[in-house]
Amino acid sequence: MIFGIGIDMVECGRFLDWSTFKKQRIFTKKELEYAETDNANVERHLANFWAAREACLKAIGTGFGEEIAFSDVSVIHNDNGKPELLIIGGAKAALKELVGGTTAKAHLSITDQCDFSVAVVVIEN
Repeated sequence: MIFGIGIDMVECGRFLDWSTFKKQRIFTKKELEYAETDNANVERHLANFWAAREACLKAIGTGFGEEIAFSDVSVIHNDNGKPELLIIGGAKAALKELVGGTTAKAHLSITDQCDFSVAVVVIEN
């Protein structure tokens, strides 16, 4: 059963001028390390991660705030390089409330083209 669908699109160039402090406040250490391994496309990876966070929270039906921190939703990569969501803290609590305590799976798809990044999240049990 599908409990939520979220989509987000962000302009990659938005992340070009972000300070190191701001990046470290928003993104996890693993995300920053992953992005920096592809020096020519750092902003594209950061845009992908941002779009994934936003799409996830839209699928859950909430946003960032007092209960949900930026680090509560992040992107990790499995052994094959497939991006997956890591949901913890307040975001995990909101997800659990959405699905009524049952086990949920968040499916993530990310794409980027030219100056834009798009992510889609589907939450099911």
